[in-house]
Order: sequence, then structure tokens, then C-alpha cells
Amino acid sequence: MSPAPNVDPERELRGLSKRLKALRDGRDWTLDEVAERTQLSKPYLSRLEAGERQPSIAALLSIAQTYGVTVASLFQEGEQAPQVVVRGTQALLKPGNGLQHAGLSARAGEFNLRPIRVLVPIGREGEELYQHDGEEWLYVLRGRLRLILGREQHVLEEGDAAHFDARTPHRLVAEGEGDAELLLVATTSPRPLLSSYL
Repeated sequence: MSPAPNVDPERELRGLSKRLKALRDGRDWTLDEVAERTQLSKPYLSRLEAGERQPSIAALLSIAQTYGVTVASLFQEGEQAPQVVVRGTQALLKPGNGLQHAGLSARAGEFNLRPIRVLVPIGREGEELYQHDGEEWLYVLRGRLRLILGREQHVLEEGDAAHFDARTPHRLVAEGEGDAELLLVATTSPRPLLSSYL
């Protein structure tokens, strides 16, 4: 079956590749992360973003579900509707500096707040202190947490919260017999936060 006269397949493919790249950049995900979430290979996704490969219907369905958009929106010109909700299935924990963390906003690059779920494992190795521009607020969901903040140390129980200047050297340590889980909100750009703290 030949395409409709007003449809240019090459132009559609170029538009799709740009939208896929924009969706991934908007969530600050790597190709490896998208591959894990979609169960598609990294080389295949890379070729889609480069406009060098035509996607299958199954691949488009998986990609759309991962980003929380419709398949049709992947081909629509103009601005994509912003993703407001992040489902639990999208917020996968990943490792970083001895912690497990998951971003809780698909729009973190657009706003000043960076909400993150953090799992601090018992027996986390190392003693490095981290610091970056901005401020942090954290809330302990589960377990017991020792917050090292400059020369001070604070032990936080479930339900406790802390708010501090992130330029102060700091470290999170799980206390007691199990891991500590917390919500952390930082006011800083995503890349400095992830590179310096996570």
C-alpha cells in the first residue's frame, strides 16, 4: 500500500527522531535507561533517535507507554503535552555512589525542584562528603538515617525531616539493622546534583 500523497515518510521519521530525543532529554534518561524500561536494545533506540531506522508498531507502543504519552503524539508536530504524573513503574531505582535513587519528576529539567526517592543501604561504603549549589529537604519514609552535615551529625527516625544548605558538605548513612528510605527534594539543576551527590 502506497503512502497518502500528503505524507512524507522521511520527514515523519525525522520528526519522530527529534521527539524521541526530546522526550528522553526531558527526563534526563540515558539510552541505557530507556533500553531497560522499554526492553528494546540500546543500538536500536540510538538509530531511532538518529532517524536511521523505522520503528515497529510494538516498539512504538513500548516507547509511548514508557514515556506516558500516546503513540499518535510521537508523530504530532509542535509541543508535546507535559507529563505531570510519574507512575511507580517509571521510577526505577538505579545505583549511584553507594545509594539507590529514582527521579520522581519527568520535568525536573524544567523546574527548580528535583524530587528523588533514595534508598540508603545499610553498610554503605566510603566516607566521602558531597556538596553542590542549592538546598535540600529530605523526609525519612522508612528506617533510621544519620545525616552528616559539616561537623554536625543528626539521627533521623521515620517521619523526621531535615532542610539544609547543600553547599554544606553532607552524607547519608543508614543506622540500625536495615536500609533507610527517604524522599529528597533538591533545588539545583539535575546534572550537578547527580554528578556531585548521587
